[in-house]
Amino acid sequence: MNKPIIEKDLEKRLAERGVKYAMPSFVDMHGVPKTKMVPMAHFGRMQKGSEMFTGAALDGVPQDISDEEVASHPDLDSCTVLPWRPSVAWFASDLWTEGKPFEACSRQILNRVMAQYAEIGYVPQLGVEAEFYVLREDADGSYHPVSTRPIQNKSAYDVARLLDNMDWMSEVVDAMNDLGWGVYSLDHEDGIGQFEIDFNYADARKTSDRFVFLRMMLQEMVRKHGFFSSFMPKPFQDRAGSGAHFNMSLKDLGGKANLFESSNDQRGCDLSELGYHFTAGVLRHMPAICAVIAPTVNSYKRLTLKGSASGTTWAPVFVCYGGNNRTNSLRIPLGGGRVELRVPDAACNPYLAAAMIFAAGLEGIKEKADPGEPHFENMYFKSEAQLQQMGVRHLPDSLGEAILEFRADPLSKKVFGEKMFNAWADYKDQEWASYVTHVSDWEKARYLKMY
Repeated sequence: MNKPIIEKDLEKRLAERGVKYAMPSFVDMHGVPKTKMVPMAHFGRMQKGSEMFTGAALDGVPQDISDEEVASHPDLDSCTVLPWRPSVAWFASDLWTEGKPFEACSRQILNRVMAQYAEIGYVPQLGVEAEFYVLREDADGSYHPVSTRPIQNKSAYDVARLLDNMDWMSEVVDAMNDLGWGVYSLDHEDGIGQFEIDFNYADARKTSDRFVFLRMMLQEMVRKHGFFSSFMPKPFQDRAGSGAHFNMSLKDLGGKANLFESSNDQRGCDLSELGYHFTAGVLRHMPAICAVIAPTVNSYKRLTLKGSASGTTWAPVFVCYGGNNRTNSLRIPLGGGRVELRVPDAACNPYLAAAMIFAAGLEGIKEKADPGEPHFENMYFKSEAQLQQMGVRHLPDSLGEAILEFRADPLSKKVFGEKMFNAWADYKDQEWASYVTHVSDWEKARYLKMY
């Protein structure tokens, strides 16, 4: 069956479902969706890239005002009818310009990395653990958790708070399952009003599409209940931050399910040698990767040893890996067969994050790099002298430091391409400069009348 017939069949199926509008959607550098709405009468034109956008009007779509616009080319396989507005169908899209893929498109950057894996017979697989807060905003602009239960220092896995939020949660989970995502777990997390929803993994591009869609869907569906969802990494100083742990493996193009599985691993993690090589590559480039997977000023307030009323932040702070041990940045959970990177947070652009991580892992695979021996002990308790002796580095402790690492690592420009590399680094430099020169309420309270 040729492509035009497939497209015509899709148009017919959407019309039968009552879809009136198509939404070819791409993301800016922050991972925020952008689109133009297209009536279904113009579906044929839309799927050929009829919708044009001025890149200069957006963050991280590096164009000059005089450049030919970028056009959204929808991936028809990604077609998703909006559960909360079934008259609209969403399409994850790639950007093109001048008759070819736009080098600085976030999704195209990931496409290039996936193509490099395909050349050696592999398909990157990705699962993302989605953490977020759902809050109620008061008339004065303050916000608080939906549940009014008494505050607990350790509220992880709390039954009462989860049940208090099941009205909106059930709607979201039902929608995800109707879309075929396969939700297998949901819970109340360590922060008051913080939740996690886990759904089946897929190839890295499809999971990235779904994570972008999930952030949009959550915001819209909880808004009907008078709430808002937040993927800010650290919205409360004394509560755990929201991560987006990346669980990664590789599939063979020939159909083997998981090339990271091993039944005879001598290092004790049930991980294949291919998985260890991948891990070594990610560890090598971790400081630069941080700028992309923890992309905001606020991100680094999550990546600390202390900062939660429960006694731990549950967040990584060292460049290290190990077994089923949450104090490592890279963790191989019980049962092995996958590598979990615990550094990414809920605010990351998943396409760029996945591209950097998998590119680093590919370098490790090609060079058969060795990550050293895994850590099974609590890394939080290690002294600086012990860390130095083990050769374990700290993660960057600020966005400013992470951007310096990003600029210095040749992998960054190799993955992003020159246009997006410059646009990303320049924007983040400005973001950091704006933050460090801002005079905060904390500073005024502490110093204004001190002298």
